[in-house]
Amino acid sequence: MKVLVADVPHRRELEPLPDGVELVAEPDAEVEFVVLGPELAVGVRALFERLPNLRVVQSTSAGVDSLLPLVPEGVTLCGASGAYNIAVSEWVVAMLLALGWRLPQFYELQQRAEWDTNAGDWISTGPSSIGRVNDLDGATVLIFGHGSIGRALAARLAPFGVRTIGIARHARDDAETPEALPRLLPEADAVVLLAPLTPETRGAVDADFLARMKEGALLINAARGAIVNTDALVEALRAGHIRAALDVTDPEPLPPEHPLWQAPNVIITPHIAGSVTRWRNRAYRLAGEQLRRYAAGEPLLNVNAGD
Repeated sequence: MKVLVADVPHRRELEPLPDGVELVAEPDAEVEFVVLGPELAVGVRALFERLPNLRVVQSTSAGVDSLLPLVPEGVTLCGASGAYNIAVSEWVVAMLLALGWRLPQFYELQQRAEWDTNAGDWISTGPSSIGRVNDLDGATVLIFGHGSIGRALAARLAPFGVRTIGIARHARDDAETPEALPRLLPEADAVVLLAPLTPETRGAVDADFLARMKEGALLINAARGAIVNTDALVEALRAGHIRAALDVTDPEPLPPEHPLWQAPNVIITPHIAGSVTRWRNRAYRLAGEQLRRYAAGEPLLNVNAGD
């Protein structure tokens, strides 16, 4: 069986290879399985047309919404959910801590050489210029899209004394369905978006969703920008109703003139939550597991990247 994978150092993470597997770096009519890393993802429609015997596309990206319409009929598409659990969940924890402790505002004060005496409750003589700081103990965090990253996040938040509530397509012990959102949103100190982009989640975080959030709550988006209505988000930020941390935006990249850049109480990072040094090692390691499953006739993981 031929497997198409770019000739990169990380391909060694695919090992051990099943008997009879041959790795090739160029398209071949006999290829059955593609490990679709960044090197092969350019011109992917044309690539698929050159692979008449293709059966499985294993992406190294967790989200595969952009690939779904390009994959030929009858070909199984799998995402790399699981490979980004550590990095993305750590980014979310970092944002929760940074926003709770008002670190962006303190940095701005530092640039102006200003010492806000009122930031400390025990010596304050009036309102602070940056608002109150809070730790995570006793906070409620709602995880919208409670898949593998959501569970990794919940595990990391537990030692901080955080109560987590999951939202997933289907109810289970650690998650409720989206129908529970109107009841749960007012309870949450932070809402973390980790859901895949689907017709159901596109634009789900709209003006009504944001209005239901607790005053001063945090919205953290590490999923896809289009899950959020950007105009409604800008308005909620300007009104001071919520604060936000965004690793993804809609549009993306965010144009320099976009009002979201100048909105108050928001941190924006350029889609880097999963882009730590070792992400490729983890993604190719997962692809190796998938390859062994396929060769053994076992069910594949992350088919169509569902949660």
